[in-house]
Amino acid sequence: MPRLDGILADTTPLRVSPPFRRLWWGLGISNLGSQLTVVAVGLQVYALTGSTLAVGVLGIFALVPLVALGLYGGALVDAYDRRKVALLASWALWVVTGLLALQAWLDVGSVGVLYGLVALQSAAFAINNPARSAIIPRLVEPRLLPAANALQTISWSIALTVGPLLGAFLVALWGYGIAYTIDAVLFAAALWAVWRLPSIPPVLTSDVSEPASTPGHGGPDNPAGDGAAPRRKVVGISSVVDGLRYLATRPNVRTTFLVDLAAMILAFPRVLLPAVGVLFIGGGETTTGVLSAAFAVGAVLAGVFSGALSRVRWQGLVIAWAITAWGLSIAAFGAVLLLVGSTNPSQVLVGGLVAACVALALAGASDAVSAVFRQTILQTATPDDMRGRLQGVFIVVVAGGPRLGEVVLGAQASWFGEAWAAVAGGLACIVVVWLILRAQPRFLRYDALHPEP
Repeated sequence: MPRLDGILADTTPLRVSPPFRRLWWGLGISNLGSQLTVVAVGLQVYALTGSTLAVGVLGIFALVPLVALGLYGGALVDAYDRRKVALLASWALWVVTGLLALQAWLDVGSVGVLYGLVALQSAAFAINNPARSAIIPRLVEPRLLPAANALQTISWSIALTVGPLLGAFLVALWGYGIAYTIDAVLFAAALWAVWRLPSIPPVLTSDVSEPASTPGHGGPDNPAGDGAAPRRKVVGISSVVDGLRYLATRPNVRTTFLVDLAAMILAFPRVLLPAVGVLFIGGGETTTGVLSAAFAVGAVLAGVFSGALSRVRWQGLVIAWAITAWGLSIAAFGAVLLLVGSTNPSQVLVGGLVAACVALALAGASDAVSAVFRQTILQTATPDDMRGRLQGVFIVVVAGGPRLGEVVLGAQASWFGEAWAAVAGGLACIVVVWLILRAQPRFLRYDALHPEP
């Protein structure tokens, strides 16, 4: 029987690093719960107001704290023990989830309360996410980071696939309180995983190309690093500015952010999906949900069959072609819409739905591959004492890019129609990405064996 080790996801990080294994399981379970809350909050706001705009305002209350505190959260991660930062932020997230459940069981019925709790949740996440991401390079060796990030992509994509469907089902049968309560229970897995981590103080790193098990870098057997040394804890605007100044001098790391922004701002099609379900393919909200799930399914499949990613050396080149494939997939999605036409069908056009799902699944797979290596480059080419702040920038880019993309493609759809907006957005993404790479040709030669920021 042929071996599948080179095809299926590389599970070595789970085998060799018990702390990473616990963290992976804990975060995977809690991410599933968090998707229940995302769906339940949106449904509850709509039930209270009957307004799609009110549901959209949730995004603003989530985005503003995330952007405002993302960079500052990274500065905290670089100044204090990362386990403690992640644990405190996780406790805050758990408390907010409990308050969401409480307001539902008490039938408070206040949209303002929901907006406020979502803002608090987003603020805690802005600190928690950089801490968790900066912890991972201290738990596994650099050569295993692509595999570790692929495993993270699998668990997150499964949560994005199953969570919304399960959340809607729970709300429909038993109400909002049960969905929030299950999230609170599942979140205990993340608390347990972070609690079990060893102390992970920040270390001053002079050579990020050394293996993670060398002194001062930590590793699966030495998570804290033998070179950890007391350092002055400076957390403020100056610390954030130092991180941004450092990023300005690191072209390869900076390019990972720029190409992702180009992909998300110019070709993120989520805002088009409701209209597609009504005007092009039919099926309304059900079709919108299926199309949304297609992204996550593509990402899951890319993660499951990610065995070869752990052996990729020229990671910048792979990112370039992965984002190119993303742009082509979005353009193909638009071409499907052009072929079926805006006919406002009374029944689902099955052929069009299948073709659109295939295009979006390919887009999800491409984005997953890009994300694995963008995160890997950030983790390996950045010294430990800057990882938190650059992870803060990463979360701002990941959160802000799609939101801006919704504005851009929404405007284009109002001018040219949804189909042409997708076609133009996908092709524009490809052009802009390669213009960025032309200005930064070193990125295409980024060598995983000799990481240079």
